[in-house]
Amino acid sequence: MKNTLLLFILLSNLCFAQSYEKAKNLLDRVSGQMKSKENIRFGFSYVLENKKEQIRQEMEGNVTLSGDRYILNFLEAEQLFDGAKIYTIVPENEEITISTPEEDDDISVNPSKLLTFYEKGYGYEWDIQQRVMGKKIQFIKLLPIDDTTEINYLLLGIDTERLEVYRLIQVGSNGTMTTLTLNNQEANIVLPSDYFVFDYKKYPNYYINE
Repeated sequence: MKNTLLLFILLSNLCFAQSYEKAKNLLDRVSGQMKSKENIRFGFSYVLENKKEQIRQEMEGNVTLSGDRYILNFLEAEQLFDGAKIYTIVPENEEITISTPEEDDDISVNPSKLLTFYEKGYGYEWDIQQRVMGKKIQFIKLLPIDDTTEINYLLLGIDTERLEVYRLIQVGSNGTMTTLTLNNQEANIVLPSDYFVFDYKKYPNYYINE
């Protein structure tokens, strides 16, 4: 009986190690593929849902990335990161807020972290595979190492043929689920040299909050 239990534990540990390595290998391939591109542009849908609280919100946006720099259009605002400062432009209020990544450091305001956020602070597990609109989507479960986080786990869906991130699902400890689905992905677009440069002249009447 003791030998059977020991064998079961050894096999369980072996399966876990294989699952981790398989998941990490796929994530590394996806990260390498995306980082090799000069720039990436995609649209996305964002759904926040908590069935217990009867809350459901659906939003859409788009983003253009080049390295760490990006322009994000979301929630009726535009956010530009030039590599040093973040400019959040709200046309409705004619207001611009200037901050730094250290002041506002979060995946939701830094789309470039989609490429790397999982590299630190998570364990990996090979999860389910689905067919979505003809795409083979392999999900990787990301388990936060920090016990104090409000995130139970994340599911990162990978298009295994194109080696692209397709969907990110975050499951919170309070029952809230947020789903980010990427669409219309393009890469290596010809962009003007000043595309990620903030131009004060475009906003002569805006209040600037630094």
